[in-house]
Amino acid sequence: MPSSTTKPRIGVVGLGRMGANMARRLHDCKYPITALYDKDKKRAQTLAEELGQPECALTKLAGVTAAADVVITVVTDDRAQKSIFSQKSDNLLISKTRGKVFINCATVSPDVHIALEPIIRKKQAEVLEGCMASSIPQARSGTLYLMVGGQKKTFKKVQPLLEDLSKDLIYVGQTGTAAQIKALVNMVMNINTAALAEGLGLGHALGLDLNMLVKVFSQTGANSRVLETDSEDMIFRDHECYFSAAHAAKDSGIALKMGKKAKVAMPLAEATLAQYQQMIETGLGELDKSGVAELTFKGRGNS
Repeated sequence: MPSSTTKPRIGVVGLGRMGANMARRLHDCKYPITALYDKDKKRAQTLAEELGQPECALTKLAGVTAAADVVITVVTDDRAQKSIFSQKSDNLLISKTRGKVFINCATVSPDVHIALEPIIRKKQAEVLEGCMASSIPQARSGTLYLMVGGQKKTFKKVQPLLEDLSKDLIYVGQTGTAAQIKALVNMVMNINTAALAEGLGLGHALGLDLNMLVKVFSQTGANSRVLETDSEDMIFRDHECYFSAAHAAKDSGIALKMGKKAKVAMPLAEATLAQYQQMIETGLGELDKSGVAELTFKGRGNS
């Protein structure tokens, strides 16, 4: 790692909506972006050119670790998270790992974070889980809500960088804890989203003024953050994707596995997962999670 007065070199693996916007944010904050990698090589090249550094678009994962002090990973799921550290032909741990810090930001199972930690530390590198409870605009503006798990000394080492990405930053404890909390956050959010879709769908079927209904919801026990973010999208069928139904299904599935292991009954999470799985099965999985309203409003989707 560079000295305390020098900003670390940054590599980003996984350049979807979140990863790319985190890279843009850190570039704005004058961090040297020295490595960008995505399975879609064109995506990496396009972002590198946008940042004025075409040479930082890399085709090998091993090159990312060699070129960066801190590597942020934002991949899709458990399988992808494990593969970038373990695939035989090319991975992040092949060479030049000593002293490097990996911050794994994908929403994956807690067990994956826990399993990877000793593998990474054996290579004389450090690792944190940086779970995000925010969406695309917050990644771009540096106003993420970040929950960080791992060794406290590693957290302190990269805390200034994490603060540049977030408006709220909380260290939650040992590896795996942040992923557990993130799964619970998304599980509750998904339940709230599905419940709101049913409430508005029934209100629509009854012929109620939905704008009036939303106002009443907002002043009563039916209020929620989801009401603020998703009600208008549900009413006007604007399901531009900030958090897809497919990701909602994945995250609810993670929470349900945790519940099964802890022997806790979770009927609402099960019902919500079924709704998002139905969206996937009917070709709506890439809509925003607000698109669950397509299943509950009469005259839409499969209703």
